[in-house]
Amino acid sequence: MTTAPARGTQPLLHQKGQEVQPFGTVKQLPIGLSHDVRAYACQRLNRVLADTQMLYALYKKHHWLMRGPTFHQLHLLLDQHAEGQLAIVDLIAERVQSLGGVAVGDPRHAAEMTRVPRPPDGAEEVPVMLSRLLEAHETILADARDAARRVADLGDDGSNDLIVSEVVRTGETQVWFLAEHLVDTPLTRL
Repeated sequence: MTTAPARGTQPLLHQKGQEVQPFGTVKQLPIGLSHDVRAYACQRLNRVLADTQMLYALYKKHHWLMRGPTFHQLHLLLDQHAEGQLAIVDLIAERVQSLGGVAVGDPRHAAEMTRVPRPPDGAEEVPVMLSRLLEAHETILADARDAARRVADLGDDGSNDLIVSEVVRTGETQVWFLAEHLVDTPLTRL
């Protein structure tokens, strides 16, 4: 004998609904920052977020496509850097949400917003991939520094701290590690 599942245990599947908060808006939260300050901070953070999502994706792509005599070291390094960028993605998105905004979460939306150039679909030479990562970092770092100054001037110390402590410091360290792999030092001497 088959019985119907107990009420409340059946998942309510295929739900549809209306958007409850449009992207680019902020809801009121009692955090001591005006609507305009929070809206501006969310806009700047979402731009850094979109670029950081693309940087993460670039790291993963280049991690998979790595080759050559330093394959193992670079394969591991790029994966480690990707993990660091993914952690930053989460921190930025949560900051946007804590300001009452809507974080850019769909990769297609992030791709529309990013200023990080799209790489070719295929594989590139190792120095080109590393250079591409360095250029993406520079794009993000320049914008992050500007955003940090501006939100600090508006009194948003939380966003300033996040941008400086996570985006800038992590990015600068990752740039250093990547750039050292582009120094022309032969692996062997004749």
